[in-house]
Amino acid sequence: MSLVQSLRDSIHQQALDAFLVTNQENRTYLSGFTGSSGWLLVTEKKANLITDFRYYEQAVLQAPEFQLIRQVESLSQTLQNQLTELSVHRIGFEQDHMSYAQATALMKANPEVEFVPISSLIEGQRMVKTNEEIAKMQKATDISEHTFLHILGFMQAGMTELEVSLEMERYMRKQGADGLAFESIVASGPRSSLPHGRPTERGLAEGDFVTLDFGAKYQGYCSDMTRTMIVGKPSAEQLKIYNIVFEAHMAALNAVRPGITGKELDMVARTVITEAGYGEYFGHGLGHGVGRNVHEGPSCGKSGLIALEAGHVVTIEPGIYIPNWGGVRIEDMVLVTDEGYKNFNHTSKALIEI
Repeated sequence: MSLVQSLRDSIHQQALDAFLVTNQENRTYLSGFTGSSGWLLVTEKKANLITDFRYYEQAVLQAPEFQLIRQVESLSQTLQNQLTELSVHRIGFEQDHMSYAQATALMKANPEVEFVPISSLIEGQRMVKTNEEIAKMQKATDISEHTFLHILGFMQAGMTELEVSLEMERYMRKQGADGLAFESIVASGPRSSLPHGRPTERGLAEGDFVTLDFGAKYQGYCSDMTRTMIVGKPSAEQLKIYNIVFEAHMAALNAVRPGITGKELDMVARTVITEAGYGEYFGHGLGHGVGRNVHEGPSCGKSGLIALEAGHVVTIEPGIYIPNWGGVRIEDMVLVTDEGYKNFNHTSKALIEI
């Protein structure tokens, strides 16, 4: 139970008797339990999973290292019983994942217990990936990459963005994905200037940039990649923009190492694009952490003050987006290592003509 032990170390450091985990992704991360209802109550000696009748058998199988507590009446009432039984006087809770109404109700029901709001405790722990997590993320990336190679032979002029998106989802699931890491982005022609352009009925046409930003989820872990292609032959301007983004992508990729902050890494790519005269058209951060959620810490944008360390997984995704003209984004997902980085992605980043 090394993940739980790390949490226990934090409990001890903050002089808490216990910590309450209510966020579903954090609960699954610590216990393995994937049901949609349940709380974890962790003390320095106990690791309890509270859930109801619907999930009890599932919890027995998925969380064998946790003591299962059957929910009576409500999660709140069961927690109240546990706090009394375990003599908890000071408990931390996830302030970012509990509503004000829920938190105040728990405090009112347990006036003798001090509830301490804590932010991002487990999220901070989750930023450093274990070997098991890394293997699952590589599998999720492999599924995405196979899907990309498949879709290159599938796409053609006249096909709609929605048709491309549906085929990508079908193929990812066929390859063993639990589902999509996020709703796929398929943006063509002038719409490729939309960083988060969702697929529409627009048909792919000669001369269009087509941006695909997508990812698979495998055993709870996400992948995230972006490739931009051209239908037919690129114009000189399209080739120029693509090459600037590619240069920025490679510069940032080669700068990934332990100790560099997300903000500093962002600046590496931003400097390339700005010096080429397109700084105003790069309006988002360079990248973000990936794990159980497709967007998590650490940030690799202008506000990224956390220094990267071995075990962090981040995206490198600079872009240029020119309204009413189109845009380009290239994205890989990388693991920070002691030596620098390891790329999860291996497919070509050359401008592909379809």
